[in-house]
Amino acid sequence: MDLTYAIYRKHNSKLLPDFDCLHEGKTLCVVSSQNIIAFTTRTELDDTTAKTWGSHVYVADLNTPWHSHKVLSSVSVITSIEWDLSGHKLLVADSFGNVALWTFKDYILNDWTCIGTASFPGELIISAAFFHNGKKISLVAEKKDSVLYSEKFVHVRFAPSVRHFGNRALEGCLVISTTGMVGAIAAIPREGTSALLTTSESLGSIRHRITAADICYGKNGHFLVAVSSGDVRMPVQCYRVSVTQSSDKLQITSQALPSFFLQADQHYKEVTEVKFVVKEDADSLVVAANGDNGSLIEVWELLEKPVPVHKLFQPKVVVVSEPYRTVLWQHQAYHRSTSAVTSITTCKVAPPPSHIIVSFADGTIHCLLRDSLKQFASTSLSMAWREEDVKRHRLNVTISSMDLTRLGSALVAADNKGQIYLYRIHPISEQGTGGIGMNVSVATTLLEYCLVTGLDWWDALVSIRANMLDAVCDRLTDNFNKQPMAVQQYHYVTYLALKGALYRLTPAGQQRAADLTALLMLHSVSTAFKSLLRPSDLVSHDKGPAESLQAVMGESAAIPTDVDKVLLHLEAKEFTVEPSTLQSLHQLIQWVADLALNLLARLPEQRKTTGYELVRDYKAVNTLRELLVIIRIWGLLRSSCLPVFVRSVDNLDVLALLFKLLSRLVQSPEPDDNLIDECCLLPSQVMIPPLNISTSIIAITSPALFYQTLPIHLEYGVEPDNLLFVPEITPIEGAITTDQTVDTIRHIFLGHQPLVVKQCCRCGGKAQLQSCMRTAAMRAWDQRWARACRCGGHWRVHKVSSSHSYFK
Repeated sequence: MDLTYAIYRKHNSKLLPDFDCLHEGKTLCVVSSQNIIAFTTRTELDDTTAKTWGSHVYVADLNTPWHSHKVLSSVSVITSIEWDLSGHKLLVADSFGNVALWTFKDYILNDWTCIGTASFPGELIISAAFFHNGKKISLVAEKKDSVLYSEKFVHVRFAPSVRHFGNRALEGCLVISTTGMVGAIAAIPREGTSALLTTSESLGSIRHRITAADICYGKNGHFLVAVSSGDVRMPVQCYRVSVTQSSDKLQITSQALPSFFLQADQHYKEVTEVKFVVKEDADSLVVAANGDNGSLIEVWELLEKPVPVHKLFQPKVVVVSEPYRTVLWQHQAYHRSTSAVTSITTCKVAPPPSHIIVSFADGTIHCLLRDSLKQFASTSLSMAWREEDVKRHRLNVTISSMDLTRLGSALVAADNKGQIYLYRIHPISEQGTGGIGMNVSVATTLLEYCLVTGLDWWDALVSIRANMLDAVCDRLTDNFNKQPMAVQQYHYVTYLALKGALYRLTPAGQQRAADLTALLMLHSVSTAFKSLLRPSDLVSHDKGPAESLQAVMGESAAIPTDVDKVLLHLEAKEFTVEPSTLQSLHQLIQWVADLALNLLARLPEQRKTTGYELVRDYKAVNTLRELLVIIRIWGLLRSSCLPVFVRSVDNLDVLALLFKLLSRLVQSPEPDDNLIDECCLLPSQVMIPPLNISTSIIAITSPALFYQTLPIHLEYGVEPDNLLFVPEITPIEGAITTDQTVDTIRHIFLGHQPLVVKQCCRCGGKAQLQSCMRTAAMRAWDQRWARACRCGGHWRVHKVSSSHSYFK
């Protein structure tokens, strides 16, 4: 376990030590599948005088944790927060029985909206879980070394928690209160909106006090609930809970399952934690009890065992049949400590073998093996203390809550002041004997799992060492190229974003990352342009305009180099688009032409370079040639949509020249001297506009991370200057330079320092906050990037102000 960073609150030296305790309290933290942390605090993060005492919920991207955004403030104590499986909805429950569902507004990280509330008066909610959507992809341990994704990752039969019309998964959540109540909330879609349905039922036959509870998903669509009254002498009880929906009503059915007593003596008095070892696997349960002399942690396993039947109850006719079996809990292992347990967290998915992480009151965190509870890693909270913290004797700071990321590669811990600590977790060996460290095989498997499931890969990136990046990229590329063509096409855009994120981690990989980003954008522009083409008279029933163009470009033995001759073989009617639509596409058309100019102008410099280069990707170059043909045709329909060039000679046809040079580049694997000479003359014939404008970024996953002494000490609301990284991309000789901000989605200039923009939390790219496009084509283009940036990162609103305050 390695502490990567710790982020602290701003300390007020004038505040008396007796009042410092006002910032302390029971805090909660949960990490979504998109690596966004939600956590609670007693006072607002920018409050140094404790005037805002209450309960506050904040969210932050783990890549930029100093940009913490407040979701809500509450007078009552927040007792439970939980993310849904997709990582886009947040449940917040309090001690008054109020449950609120929140989500991003327009997918902006620092802009939240409440989509519904429900109330269970007089109930204190202690545990909650969203309904399962029925989608589960697991890693097959026996075939983890296989190259094919279809063999390595399998779709597991997993039923949705609640089914709606057409057997669709219904969105909603389940809550457990301290009085033994189980409540259900469901969002029923109605005419474009959602109406919330609520119901409640007793968990057992009678209500009883509950102090610790956990909810697990069953494969048949039910929930497994484990509860404890807090008394060691009382059993840990388990229930099977099912929720059904019919006629706009919800119905809860609760069935008691076998329970068990802890093997604890009189020294242990209170059960503080009950957790399922895996969130989607109900076969193991970990329970912690505290006492005067320390704590006891036990793991119990749910087994199916045969039970002998007395001969009086056996059938008279001897029939060979299966023995009668029953399900019961069996004690598996225990772990004792001299310090009290403050928090326990377990894995969300089941990568064999899994582990259990426990925090203690003395500030230590232990990582235990699941089967034997043997300790194989540990750390102490004192390792994160700064010099001023040691002087102040921060013995009152303890871990209050912990949560593992979806992949289990990182651990997030929150202390009782709402300060966050992020640890890297080393994978466990197959024998379950301890940590083996992140290697190329494990890292590649985790990244491929993200590629297939759609999970965020940030926690895997932060665990990869700098000397492994090239090997991981090569392994990832080789495995992807061996997949069936249909699989490659389906995951192509995500694959390019993932590979670009890997190259952005090193200073030497910035140009490759820029090329991969340009390739991703080229693929998206090509898809958008070709989707506008419609066959007019259905001349060819088996080929559309895009297929016809592709066939013309490659049907002859000699690749055509004259763009006007290519037009003679195409049906002009099939490429007709409304003039207003063509005019709205002008900035994308201009970007395609600028990309072609930059590729050809850089060709002489890249003759001796190694690694991936966009100009050597002949499939991408062919796509670029096809787009130039489409642009040529559209220019005949509306000349104002053509790209603008600054030429030294007025009669130079730049579009035809670009098509000719790109066609000659495709003809020969290695460009000849004549082609190189013509590319060298290109900057003197036409001005080369900037394409890859360096965007500085302050983030955790950047090359600056590998030059830092860990742990990194951060502060809420303050951007760390030591993590600033500015990519150094060699400019093209003769090309113009600019310090303007460019919209990375629409490819338009936004000015030197725009006041309000959307900014990506991962790559630092910026875009306009509001779209003013009126055509359907550009609206569709904007919607393509509304959910996330081109790199897969989350958007947040960035405002430039004199105070540089980031608290909203």
